[in-house]
Parts: sequence; structure tokens; C-alpha cells
Amino acid sequence: MSNPAISATGLRKSYGDNVVLDGIDLDVAPGTVFSMLGPNGAGKTTTVNILSTLVAPDAGTATVAGHDLAGDPDGIRGAIGLTGQFSAVDNLLTGEENLFLMADLHHLPRREGRRRAAELLDRFDLTDAAKKTPTTYSGGMRRKLDLAMTLVGDPEVIFLDEPTTGLDPRSRRTMWAIIRDLVANGVTIFLTTQYLDEADELADRIAVLDGGRLVAQGTPEELKRRVPGGHLQLRFPDTGALHRATLAFGESTKDEENLALRVPTDGSVSALRAVLDRLDADAVAVDSLTVHTPDLDDVFLSLTGHRTEATKELAK
Repeated sequence: MSNPAISATGLRKSYGDNVVLDGIDLDVAPGTVFSMLGPNGAGKTTTVNILSTLVAPDAGTATVAGHDLAGDPDGIRGAIGLTGQFSAVDNLLTGEENLFLMADLHHLPRREGRRRAAELLDRFDLTDAAKKTPTTYSGGMRRKLDLAMTLVGDPEVIFLDEPTTGLDPRSRRTMWAIIRDLVANGVTIFLTTQYLDEADELADRIAVLDGGRLVAQGTPEELKRRVPGGHLQLRFPDTGALHRATLAFGESTKDEENLALRVPTDGSVSALRAVLDRLDADAVAVDSLTVHTPDLDDVFLSLTGHRTEATKELAK
């Protein structure tokens, strides 16, 4: 097995009496998207700041892209990119000049820096805006330029701290496509987000952070199966089939008007197979079957006791 792109053990950070991180452990596989979810103040940005060497932990160890956090912070800085919550573009420079500046900071030869800038402007569909200042850009364009600046140094690991906050749905989906393309080319993404659909769409693994502690880790599907409420919705051709199925499944809810039966399940393949085998054994005909599983918002609510700020905004 390949070494993890990011590994952390026992990371702790406090500011006075305020414990921000209370001993977290992480392992992120290379070439994947690892998403950290948590309410405001849970410690997500602090985690990113520690792993990207911007803040020193009070305790714990970590490696990023094979470099030790305490022993080789310069090695980490040379291997990562960071796009924070707030755009880091310079409004006095044009889009092109922002990329030239990043190339100079990475000590790229002039010709290579210009070539890299042109390539990234084309990749992010910003060529027509290259000579304009970011004050004329939309929010989505500014975010794309911000990420393009991060990519000038060709990083192995990219930290994206709530990269799509405030973007319209189309711009968000454009950013998702860019993230998928980066991962397809071997880049590791550490993503914090308030948007649960974003984590569900992009993440290979998710960690839920609350009160400075990791309260759960797993794939999106694994986390959903931890929350009660999953069920199979079975529909039958007649009342006889519905009645036989009701007798077969003791813990179920019958809807006679719609000839439907709701059977609790964790949504796993083995659970689905067991239901189908039972129906076959009792010779019960089924018209249709639908799997219903809790979504990440249910997971978040179950684990933290409240919904994300993004979900609250959508509910208004």
C-alpha cells in the first residue's frame, strides 16, 4: 500500500482556555478527496492551518506529502497548495499578472512561468479576462483565478478551505469539475465545506469534526448507514401480495392505499439481498423496490446535534 498523502496523530491546539483541536487522527490516501465537515468553530480551518504549516500545533505529529510537519516544514510548503476561505488574489494586478507573481514566488524561470500562466488561464477559461483586474471578475471567476494561482507550483496536495462558499450553483459545479480533474491527475484534495451535497459529490472519505474532536470518519455511504431511518419501499400488485409481505417482515410499516410496505434496512447490499431472498422464498410478487437512505444532513444532525450553516440558509 502507498504511504498516506496526509497523516496526523493526536493533533491538539488551544488558544488560552479555548480548546480548538482535542487530539485528532487522520489518514488521507493519495489521489483522493478527503472532506472535513463540521459546524462553525469546530476546528476545520485550524486543522488546515496546522497541516499547511501556517500554525504550529500544541501537540501531535503529522506528515504531508512525505514531509514531517515538525522536521521539514519547508518540504511541506513546497509540495502543497492552499486556497483559503477568502480569495488571495491581488486586485491591483491583472489575472495574468497574479499568475506571473506566483510563478516568480515559486522561482520558476521566466519562460516557464509565462507558459504555466497561459496554460492555467486556458484551463480555467480565463484567457479573455487575463488582461483585466479581478475587480471586474464574477465570484466564480475570482475563485477560479485563486485556484489557478494555487496550481502554479504543481502541488501534490491541495487544501481547499470552503472553496465554493458564496458561489452560484453553476460556478460551484464548475469548481467541482475542476476538483475531479485534479484528482484524476493524481492530486490529493483536503476539502473543508459547509455544503453537504458538495462532500457527497466529491469526497472519497469524510471526517466529521465537532468541538475539536473527530466524531466519525468513513465513506459517505458508510456514514449514512450509521444513521437510523434507512428503509426499502416495496410496492405490490395486489392486497394479497401486500398481506403476505407484511407477515414476512414483522418490523415494517404498511400503506394499504398505495399497496406499499416500508421495511427498515441499513441500505447495504447484503440487507437488500436478504429482503429479496425472503420475498422469493414466500413467492411474493413485487412491482417495484426503492432504497431510501439517510443523507449527509441527517448524518451531520445525528452526530453534532444541529445542521450546517449552509443548510440553515437554504431552509430560510
